Amino acid sequence: MGSPKALLPFRGSTFLGHLLEVIHQSKKDADGGKEIGCTRVVLGAHTEEITAKIPLDRSAIVLNPQWQQGQLSSIQEAIRSLREVQTDGIILFLVDHPLVSAELVSQLVRQFYTSGRSIVLPKFRSKRGHPVIFAARLYAELLAAPAEQGARAVVWAHTDEILEVPTNEEGVVLNLNDPEALRRALT
Repeated sequence: MGSPKALLPFRGSTFLGHLLEVIHQSKKDADGGKEIGCTRVVLGAHTEEITAKIPLDRSAIVLNPQWQQGQLSSIQEAIRSLREVQTDGIILFLVDHPLVSAELVSQLVRQFYTSGRSIVLPKFRSKRGHPVIFAARLYAELLAAPAEQGARAVVWAHTDEILEVPTNEEGVVLNLNDPEALRRALT
């Protein structure tokens, strides 16, 4: 992409800046006191460049020294960073899936609490997307998941505990991993 995905320009901000604003807005929209309680930004490659350009609370930054091992290693670092924090679950945002709204995130969080399901995710047409919420009771399985399958192994092991939340937001399934995908998504 020519620069770190987190810093790609998007709607007057960056991919990461937009996702942080979505999280912030969904916190303000929370009803019944159920909201995203703490935010973690897992960084690996380009950490110094990203932190120089995006104002992040130091307590939110989690460094993943093994970022080359893939997405699961970042998920595992995020979970480990929560050891001192009481959480009901974790909602995973992928930086290359920035096309989500605060309204959708609020809806996913509400559905997580009202359904009692272990995994809540958006579904656009027939495709599952991101962000995905995993209940805290699945942390140990996420930490032990095989690298070649990643978090999917946990999803596959709990198919009866998944709640798919239908959405009209195509962004939940759009992986903006290359310049052409980004151009198509923004036109």
